[in-house]
Amino acid sequence: MRAENDMPCSGEPGKPGHNTGHVIGHATGHAPADEPASARPPLDAARLNQAVLRPGGLWQVIEVTESTGSTNADLLARAAQGAPEGLVLTAEEQVAGRGRLGRSWVSPPRSALMFSLLLRPHQVPAARRGWLPLLAGVAVAEAVNAAIGAGVRLKWPNDILAPGPGSAGDPAAPGEAKLAGILAEASGTAVVVGVGLNVSTTPAELPPPRPGALPATSLASQAAQNDPAPDREALFAAILASFERWYQAWRQAAGDPEASGLRPAYTRLCATIGRQVRAELPGDQLLSGLAVGVDSDGRLLVRAPSGAESAVAAGDVVHLR
Repeated sequence: MRAENDMPCSGEPGKPGHNTGHVIGHATGHAPADEPASARPPLDAARLNQAVLRPGGLWQVIEVTESTGSTNADLLARAAQGAPEGLVLTAEEQVAGRGRLGRSWVSPPRSALMFSLLLRPHQVPAARRGWLPLLAGVAVAEAVNAAIGAGVRLKWPNDILAPGPGSAGDPAAPGEAKLAGILAEASGTAVVVGVGLNVSTTPAELPPPRPGALPATSLASQAAQNDPAPDREALFAAILASFERWYQAWRQAAGDPEASGLRPAYTRLCATIGRQVRAELPGDQLLSGLAVGVDSDGRLLVRAPSGAESAVAAGDVVHLR
């Protein structure tokens, strides 16, 4: 896929594809943000499957593994072996989670939702499959906003943003922080969409931002003081339900973002549109201007000071103001 992005945290890479088996736990509830990782309850695969799977639905099975290198790498390998659409793989820990440009993404065990979805959108033209990571962003943002009432928004092509500290130039101005990231990768006719969402990660567990990058945050950090982070199972089920609704509508419309309602929904949630941006393109090219919309293939439309518009298919986008 051409639309890809960094995950919200970084760490040391490990061995991709190392998978240590399924977890079916019995603990419920959620851990306060200052509790150690050992106090964080595991995801229960049996409960998730019971809550999410339905006859004729998109999702076929939800697998929960204790630790793996990368859920995206695991599902890409299974897609190449003919695995069907609707397979969901989530890990309590990723030791080689992947982001854009080979950057890594890891998080303390059981502190995040780290999952990948195997899709086979045969009815959708290849050019419009660039909407898949944007669709995932809409699904995550809607579920998170419903769960915690936060003003979560999207940064093209798909970071999920939450309110953060003020900008370096004006500490009093509203800032942004990265709550989640999405990476979509293709394997033949299959597309694997991976999501990493910080849930109970504490400020001390979040890494410092790379130079020029947004700081990371978590749902626990966004919650009111002394409130716990949202229940991961309930939030995961809500994200999968939202993704299924949007995916089915988009697929039935042959990937048409207007007929499916996806482009209006994305536009409402997108913090990039209407902003001055700098797009750092492949080949060390730079494009600056006003982000004015997203086209029918999911590309960001940037209007230069001359009035000329360019469609950006891939690249790092920086919000300037």
